[in-house]
Amino acid sequence: MKLFTSTTGEGPDLVLLHGWGMNGDVWEGILPTLSKHFRTTIVDLPGHGRSPDFPKDYTLANLSNALTDIFPQQAIIVGWSLGGMIATQFALDHPQSVNKLALIASAPQFVRDDSWPDGTDAAILNGFADGLKNDYKKTINRFIAIQAMGSDHAREEQRVLRERVFHHGNPQPAALEGGLDILRQTNLRPHLAEIQCPCLLVTGEHDTLFRRAAAEQTQALIPNAALSIIPGAGHAPFLSHPDAFLDSLLTFL
Repeated sequence: MKLFTSTTGEGPDLVLLHGWGMNGDVWEGILPTLSKHFRTTIVDLPGHGRSPDFPKDYTLANLSNALTDIFPQQAIIVGWSLGGMIATQFALDHPQSVNKLALIASAPQFVRDDSWPDGTDAAILNGFADGLKNDYKKTINRFIAIQAMGSDHAREEQRVLRERVFHHGNPQPAALEGGLDILRQTNLRPHLAEIQCPCLLVTGEHDTLFRRAAAEQTQALIPNAALSIIPGAGHAPFLSHPDAFLDSLLTFL
Protein backbone atom coordinates (compact mmCIF):
# COMPACT_ATOMS: atom_id res chain seq x y z
CA MET A 1 0.00 0.00 0.00
CA LYS A 2 1.42 3.35 -1.04
CA LEU A 3 0.83 6.27 1.32
CA PHE A 4 1.50 9.92 0.60
CA THR A 5 4.09 11.59 2.82
CA SER A 6 5.84 14.95 2.73
CA THR A 7 8.92 15.78 4.80
CA THR A 8 10.41 19.20 5.65
CA GLY A 9 13.01 20.50 8.07
CA GLU A 10 15.94 18.95 9.88
CA GLY A 11 16.44 17.46 13.32
CA PRO A 12 14.80 14.61 15.24
CA ASP A 13 12.05 12.82 13.31
CA LEU A 14 8.49 13.90 13.99
CA VAL A 15 5.41 12.44 12.26
CA LEU A 16 1.95 14.08 12.15
CA LEU A 17 -1.22 11.99 11.77
CA HIS A 18 -4.51 13.73 10.95
CA GLY A 19 -8.03 12.85 12.06
CA TRP A 20 -11.10 11.26 10.47
CA GLY A 21 -12.00 12.51 7.00
CA MET A 22 -9.09 14.95 6.82
CA ASN A 23 -5.60 14.89 5.29
CA GLY A 24 -2.11 16.11 6.11
CA ASP A 25 -2.94 19.68 5.11
CA VAL A 26 -4.66 20.25 8.47
CA TRP A 27 -1.17 20.76 9.95
CA GLU A 28 -0.28 23.50 7.46
CA GLY A 29 -0.48 26.35 9.98
CA ILE A 30 2.01 24.86 12.47
CA LEU A 31 4.27 23.04 10.02
CA PRO A 32 6.72 25.96 9.48
CA THR A 33 7.41 26.23 13.22
CA LEU A 34 7.81 22.49 13.73
CA SER A 35 10.12 22.25 10.71
CA LYS A 36 12.53 24.67 12.36
CA HIS A 37 13.16 22.12 15.11
CA PHE A 38 12.36 18.72 13.61
CA ARG A 39 12.48 16.66 10.44
CA THR A 40 8.70 16.75 10.14
CA THR A 41 6.66 14.31 8.08
CA ILE A 42 2.96 14.66 7.32
CA VAL A 43 1.02 11.59 6.24
CA ASP A 44 -2.27 11.19 4.39
CA LEU A 45 -3.86 8.18 6.08
CA PRO A 46 -5.17 5.33 3.90
CA GLY A 47 -8.21 6.38 1.90
CA HIS A 48 -7.69 10.08 2.65
CA GLY A 49 -6.25 12.93 0.61
CA ARG A 50 -3.42 11.77 -1.63
CA SER A 51 -3.46 8.19 -0.29
CA PRO A 52 -6.39 6.61 -2.17
CA ASP A 53 -5.39 3.02 -1.30
CA PHE A 54 -6.61 1.46 1.92
CA PRO A 55 -6.80 -2.01 3.47
CA LYS A 56 -9.90 -4.09 2.84
CA ASP A 57 -10.34 -4.46 6.59
CA TYR A 58 -10.09 -0.92 7.94
CA THR A 59 -8.97 -1.71 11.46
CA LEU A 60 -6.54 -0.11 13.88
CA ALA A 61 -4.22 -3.10 13.57
CA ASN A 62 -4.12 -2.86 9.77
CA LEU A 63 -3.64 0.91 9.81
CA SER A 64 -0.79 0.56 12.30
CA ASN A 65 0.78 -2.08 10.08
CA ALA A 66 0.43 0.17 7.01
CA LEU A 67 2.54 2.82 8.74
CA THR A 68 5.48 0.61 9.65
CA ASP A 69 7.28 1.15 6.36
CA ILE A 70 7.03 4.94 6.42
CA PHE A 71 7.73 5.72 10.08
CA PRO A 72 11.36 6.54 10.88
CA GLN A 73 12.92 4.66 13.77
CA GLN A 74 12.61 6.42 17.13
CA ALA A 75 10.22 9.01 15.76
CA ILE A 76 8.09 11.40 17.76
CA ILE A 77 4.48 10.71 16.76
CA VAL A 78 1.76 13.36 16.99
CA GLY A 79 -1.77 12.13 16.33
CA TRP A 80 -5.01 14.08 16.29
CA SER A 81 -8.36 12.44 17.13
CA LEU A 82 -8.57 9.22 15.03
CA GLY A 83 -4.91 9.78 14.13
CA GLY A 84 -4.13 9.67 17.84
CA MET A 85 -5.86 6.31 18.18
CA ILE A 86 -3.74 5.01 15.31
CA ALA A 87 -0.61 6.50 16.90
CA THR A 88 -1.48 4.81 20.20
CA GLN A 89 -1.94 1.46 18.48
CA PHE A 90 1.39 1.90 16.69
CA ALA A 91 3.13 2.70 19.99
CA LEU A 92 1.64 -0.48 21.47
CA ASP A 93 2.62 -2.58 18.46
CA HIS A 94 6.12 -1.11 18.03
CA PRO A 95 7.26 0.38 21.36
CA GLN A 96 10.91 0.33 20.30
CA SER A 97 10.11 2.58 17.33
CA VAL A 98 8.48 5.47 19.21
CA ASN A 99 10.53 8.13 21.01
CA LYS A 100 7.63 10.20 22.32
CA LEU A 101 3.88 10.28 21.76
CA ALA A 102 1.61 13.32 21.62
CA LEU A 103 -2.13 12.64 21.46
CA ILE A 104 -4.22 15.63 20.43
CA ALA A 105 -7.92 15.52 21.35
CA SER A 106 -7.67 11.75 21.07
CA ALA A 107 -9.66 9.54 23.41
CA PRO A 108 -8.73 5.90 24.00
CA GLN A 109 -12.47 5.27 23.79
CA PHE A 110 -14.74 7.77 22.08
CA VAL A 111 -18.14 6.28 22.88
CA ARG A 112 -19.74 6.75 26.28
CA ASP A 113 -20.71 3.75 28.40
CA ASP A 114 -21.19 3.00 32.09
CA SER A 115 -17.45 2.72 32.67
CA TRP A 116 -16.64 5.78 30.51
CA PRO A 117 -19.33 8.37 31.32
CA ASP A 118 -17.49 11.31 29.74
CA GLY A 119 -17.32 9.82 26.25
CA THR A 120 -19.34 10.83 23.20
CA ASP A 121 -22.94 9.69 22.85
CA ALA A 122 -23.03 6.67 20.53
CA ALA A 123 -26.06 8.15 18.74
CA ILE A 124 -23.89 10.96 17.36
CA LEU A 125 -21.41 8.61 15.68
CA ASN A 126 -24.20 6.28 14.59
CA GLY A 127 -25.86 9.26 12.95
CA PHE A 128 -22.69 10.03 11.04
CA ALA A 129 -22.50 6.40 9.89
CA ASP A 130 -26.06 6.58 8.57
CA GLY A 131 -25.38 9.94 6.95
CA LEU A 132 -22.39 8.64 5.02
CA LYS A 133 -24.70 6.41 3.01
CA ASN A 134 -26.84 9.34 1.86
CA ASP A 135 -24.63 12.45 1.63
CA TYR A 136 -21.11 11.98 2.91
CA LYS A 137 -19.97 15.55 2.12
CA LYS A 138 -22.78 16.89 4.27
CA THR A 139 -21.87 14.39 6.98
CA ILE A 140 -18.23 15.50 6.99
CA ASN A 141 -19.34 19.12 7.26
CA ARG A 142 -21.54 18.21 10.24
CA PHE A 143 -18.57 16.52 11.90
CA ILE A 144 -16.46 19.63 11.28
CA ALA A 145 -19.10 21.75 13.00
CA ILE A 146 -19.00 19.52 16.09
CA GLN A 147 -15.20 19.63 16.16
CA ALA A 148 -15.25 23.43 16.24
CA MET A 149 -18.08 23.65 18.77
CA GLY A 150 -17.20 25.72 21.81
CA SER A 151 -13.98 27.12 20.35
CA ASP A 152 -13.30 30.84 20.66
CA HIS A 153 -12.68 30.84 16.91
CA ALA A 154 -15.29 28.29 15.81
CA ARG A 155 -16.31 29.99 12.55
CA GLU A 156 -12.73 30.38 11.29
CA GLU A 157 -11.88 26.86 12.41
CA GLN A 158 -14.79 25.44 10.43
CA ARG A 159 -13.77 27.44 7.37
CA VAL A 160 -10.20 26.13 7.44
CA LEU A 161 -11.24 22.52 7.99
CA ARG A 162 -13.83 22.66 5.20
CA GLU A 163 -11.27 24.22 2.88
CA ARG A 164 -8.64 21.58 3.53
CA VAL A 165 -10.71 18.41 3.79
CA PHE A 166 -11.50 18.29 0.05
CA HIS A 167 -8.28 19.98 -1.10
CA HIS A 168 -6.91 16.77 -2.62
CA GLY A 169 -10.16 15.15 -3.69
CA ASN A 170 -12.81 13.37 -1.70
CA PRO A 171 -11.95 10.89 1.06
CA GLN A 172 -12.86 7.31 0.10
CA PRO A 173 -16.36 6.48 1.47
CA ALA A 174 -15.29 2.99 2.57
CA ALA A 175 -12.34 4.48 4.49
CA LEU A 176 -14.68 6.97 6.15
CA GLU A 177 -16.99 4.15 7.18
CA GLY A 178 -14.05 2.13 8.48
CA GLY A 179 -12.73 5.09 10.47
CA LEU A 180 -16.12 5.67 12.05
CA ASP A 181 -16.31 2.00 13.01
CA ILE A 182 -12.97 2.40 14.78
CA LEU A 183 -14.24 5.45 16.66
CA ARG A 184 -17.47 3.68 17.59
CA GLN A 185 -16.01 0.34 18.67
CA THR A 186 -12.48 0.85 19.99
CA ASN A 187 -11.52 0.76 23.65
CA LEU A 188 -7.76 1.10 24.17
CA ARG A 189 -8.02 1.85 27.88
CA PRO A 190 -7.03 -1.67 29.03
CA HIS A 191 -3.75 -1.34 27.12
CA LEU A 192 -2.65 2.20 28.01
CA ALA A 193 -0.50 1.01 30.92
CA GLU A 194 1.71 -0.74 28.32
CA ILE A 195 2.81 2.55 26.71
CA GLN A 196 6.49 2.88 27.53
CA CYS A 197 7.45 6.25 26.04
CA PRO A 198 6.76 9.75 27.43
CA CYS A 199 3.29 10.88 26.39
CA LEU A 200 1.55 14.25 26.14
CA LEU A 201 -2.22 14.58 26.05
CA VAL A 202 -3.59 17.83 24.65
CA THR A 203 -7.25 18.78 24.61
CA GLY A 204 -9.25 21.95 24.22
CA GLU A 205 -11.03 23.45 27.20
CA HIS A 206 -14.34 23.23 25.31
CA ASP A 207 -13.77 20.01 23.39
CA THR A 208 -17.10 18.15 23.23
CA LEU A 209 -15.59 14.93 21.81
CA PHE A 210 -12.71 14.49 24.30
CA ARG A 211 -13.85 16.21 27.45
CA ARG A 212 -11.50 17.36 30.16
CA ALA A 213 -12.71 14.69 32.59
CA ALA A 214 -12.02 11.97 30.01
CA ALA A 215 -8.57 13.47 29.37
CA GLU A 216 -7.77 13.40 33.09
CA GLN A 217 -8.89 9.77 33.33
CA THR A 218 -6.75 8.91 30.30
CA GLN A 219 -3.71 10.59 31.85
CA ALA A 220 -4.13 8.44 34.96
CA LEU A 221 -3.98 5.28 32.83
CA ILE A 222 -0.68 6.09 31.08
CA PRO A 223 2.45 5.65 33.24
CA ASN A 224 4.41 8.65 31.94
CA ALA A 225 1.81 11.11 30.68
CA ALA A 226 1.41 14.87 30.95
CA LEU A 227 -1.83 16.72 30.22
CA SER A 228 -2.24 20.14 28.65
CA ILE A 229 -5.62 21.89 28.46
CA ILE A 230 -5.74 24.67 25.86
CA PRO A 231 -8.00 27.51 27.14
CA GLY A 232 -10.79 28.51 24.77
CA ALA A 233 -10.12 25.68 22.30
CA GLY A 234 -12.39 22.98 20.92
CA HIS A 235 -11.45 19.71 19.24
CA ALA A 236 -8.71 21.16 17.01
CA PRO A 237 -6.52 23.33 19.30
CA PHE A 238 -3.63 23.37 16.80
CA LEU A 239 -5.93 25.23 14.39
CA SER A 240 -7.79 27.56 16.70
CA HIS A 241 -4.99 28.35 19.17
CA PRO A 242 -1.72 27.50 17.39
CA ASP A 243 0.56 29.54 19.65
CA ALA A 244 -0.72 27.97 22.87
CA PHE A 245 -0.69 24.55 21.25
CA LEU A 246 2.88 24.89 19.99
CA ASP A 247 4.02 26.17 23.38
CA SER A 248 2.65 23.01 25.04
CA LEU A 249 3.98 20.66 22.38
CA LEU A 250 7.46 22.15 22.08
CA THR A 251 7.86 22.32 25.86
CA PHE A 252 7.07 18.62 26.04
CA LEU A 253 9.37 17.74 23.14
